[in-house]
Amino acid sequence: MGEVFLGSEAVAQGRLTEYELRRWHRPLFRDVYIPNRHEPSLRDRTVGAWLRSGRRGAVAGVAASALHGAQWVDDDSTVELIWSNTRPPRGLVARAERIADDEVTYVARLPVTTPARTAFDLGRHLPRAKAVPRLDALMRATPFSAEDVSLLAKRYRGARGVRRLRSVLPIVDGGAASPKESWLRLLLIDAGMPTPTTQIPVHEGWRLIGLLDMGWEAFRVAAEYDGDQHRSDRRQYVKDIRRLKKLEDLGWIVVRVIAEDRPDDVVDRVRDALIRRGFRR
Repeated sequence: MGEVFLGSEAVAQGRLTEYELRRWHRPLFRDVYIPNRHEPSLRDRTVGAWLRSGRRGAVAGVAASALHGAQWVDDDSTVELIWSNTRPPRGLVARAERIADDEVTYVARLPVTTPARTAFDLGRHLPRAKAVPRLDALMRATPFSAEDVSLLAKRYRGARGVRRLRSVLPIVDGGAASPKESWLRLLLIDAGMPTPTTQIPVHEGWRLIGLLDMGWEAFRVAAEYDGDQHRSDRRQYVKDIRRLKKLEDLGWIVVRVIAEDRPDDVVDRVRDALIRRGFRR
């Protein structure tokens, strides 16, 4: 057996003996098993959590966003279920919350909160700095309507974290191509700069020079986060240097940000570039 399954169910159906179950499989949760040689993925753990709920819970939160296609979700992320259980097993968060039938859909035969309900939960339960990248990733994978999320906030007006959700929702942007880009955008917004546009196409005549991570077209100022691939991949590095030179020739100021930069220095560099181009608070 290669799938995640209920041990008691497999034995009762004659698919395994008790000996085979204990010898060749290990538990994910109580009575939920996987083969010994199998390293569980987030999908495996999500299926296991749902089975542990007696097939009654609805997958929610970060695990739901991953099922909807959101990237940058680690395999060891905590699985959340909307399920009434005061003592959930380790690695599983059970939320005894109200949920309507129109807030649940099915993905890979699992009951999962809809994209709007998933966004509603992420924006309420996560700190702002973590909620924005998660919501950006969800929006990038499965665009959802902010209006639909706001309607859920009205439906559950007294729910915990609704105020936090309302502060986060207006700045969600599916154009963020990584959590670090989300972090950079949030840093600049919190520093009092106008909300940048993401994924700005720059053309020379009919030819596309590239897409800028974020920036302000009116001032021709952009900010880009350089990940590790810019240092580890020589071909990419050379390509980026040539691209940067072309952008400068076309009148763009591109502020490049790396992991070692101090946030205050990043803000100062971007603000100085905008001021040089005429920006005033």
